[in-house]
Amino acid sequence: MPVALILSFALFAFAMTSSAMAASPAELRGRTFAQTNCARCHSIDRSTASPLAIAPPFRTLHKKYPIDTLAEALAEGIDTGHPTMPMFVLEPDQINDLLSFLKSLK
Repeated sequence: MPVALILSFALFAFAMTSSAMAASPAELRGRTFAQTNCARCHSIDRSTASPLAIAPPFRTLHKKYPIDTLAEALAEGIDTGHPTMPMFVLEPDQINDLLSFLKSLK
């Protein structure tokens, strides 16, 4: 195997490990929640478009709302008035996890 290929693979593996290690457990749980419940419509990463054009990418939410102010809406249930947006009411731990994940996208 050429040395350049081995070094490329090693750097890629290190980068993946470093970014995974940098994420807190709350952030990882928040990402899992978003992937399971939100990614069908919203982009939950730093670059792709949302699958549903009218669903804002999560990486832009902080431009409209201070992330910490979303806690109350998540606890009471987000109701957007949009017919395809399901109503979510999250538990305090889920709120913390999702907010941790959203903050990581800034």
